[in-house]
Amino acid sequence: MATSSGNQVKESVFAWEGKDKSGKTVRGELRAGGEAVVNVTLRRQGIMVTKVKKKVYRSGKKITDKDISLFTRQLATMMKAGVPLLQSFDIVGKGHSNPSVSKLVMDLRADIETGTSLNQAFRKFPLYFDPLFCNLVGAGEQAGILEDLLTRLAIYKEKTLAMKAKIKSALMYPVSILAIAFIVTAVIMIWVVPAFKEVFASFGANLPAPTLFVMAVSEYFVRYWYLIFGSIFGSVYFFFQAWQRSPKVQRNMDILLLKLPIFGEVIRKATIARWTRTLATMFAAGVPLVESLDSVGGAAGNAVYLDATRRIQNEVSTGTSLTVAMQNADVFPNMVTQMVAIGEESGSLDAMLGKVADFYEEEVDEAVASLSSLMEPLIMVILGVLIGGLVVAMYLPIFKLGSVV
Repeated sequence: MATSSGNQVKESVFAWEGKDKSGKTVRGELRAGGEAVVNVTLRRQGIMVTKVKKKVYRSGKKITDKDISLFTRQLATMMKAGVPLLQSFDIVGKGHSNPSVSKLVMDLRADIETGTSLNQAFRKFPLYFDPLFCNLVGAGEQAGILEDLLTRLAIYKEKTLAMKAKIKSALMYPVSILAIAFIVTAVIMIWVVPAFKEVFASFGANLPAPTLFVMAVSEYFVRYWYLIFGSIFGSVYFFFQAWQRSPKVQRNMDILLLKLPIFGEVIRKATIARWTRTLATMFAAGVPLVESLDSVGGAAGNAVYLDATRRIQNEVSTGTSLTVAMQNADVFPNMVTQMVAIGEESGSLDAMLGKVADFYEEEVDEAVASLSSLMEPLIMVILGVLIGGLVVAMYLPIFKLGSVV
């Protein structure tokens, strides 16, 4: 009787214990649809099962890119040390502090134990392992250099994470300071200024224009504070939701970010560094150029460079050299295309792309350091004008009264 393909049995990981043909006690884990399947599978292997227990994983924190990067580095290190693949997964999975990562690693181990290739096992979890990761692992398995490819992947992920962290710190610092300044200003407007207003009411004299303006703004804050905060936080929330889920919004924001003064140049350099680093990693692994470009555009993390990469891929697939295709895309500086040209002519394209990536990563480091030193006095000026202006506006009537007395 045929069964519906849609009614698939949900598989779980089971820990088992039993005795082999020589009577020796053996233990292990197996991914299966139930205890009965575990018993049948092990019996076929000549193992008499004495105990089977379904493994229950505690709910853990969300799996981050940092967790995947650390997992890749640990796996590469153990494989280079000659630790068998399944044992490497055991060590990483059981030793991780995040239960979510442990479950993911043990699910991967169970797949591999049943004969699935490492590449195919990773492809079952696209949320954590992107096509670039899977393609490189697949290339490493085919060429017999999996440990070397995992090391390259670990280096690539570590450098990419470091780059993202620097960009985020450069952008978040001024945003967080300005957000705190707004909250402090709102507190002054809602609670401090009304107290001064009661004092000024007893003066019986005309108040200066700056004081009247601040008091009017304060009245608006007191009356509509819930609308002001609600609209601001609501707008920010819905904006970021749209940014994450709407390709059109993402594309427009990517274009806008590259055009920002000061920050735009830093983002452009970081994008070029990721683009060249990804292509260098793929090409060095022996992945064909046209196929490598499939992963490069998405890894760059910017819609402008994704579109450019697709155009480059189309031109390269028709026989155009990578240098000419990159020049036609018109998004890369002359230095990048010249280095790529040298790499193509000398047959060392991966090395040249790696040098370009190193150069732009250093450029981003210097730019972020310069931004930090530039933003600090600028933010101090903004805070001084904002908070200082409020203080002066509220004390002007007191100074005026003192001069009259």
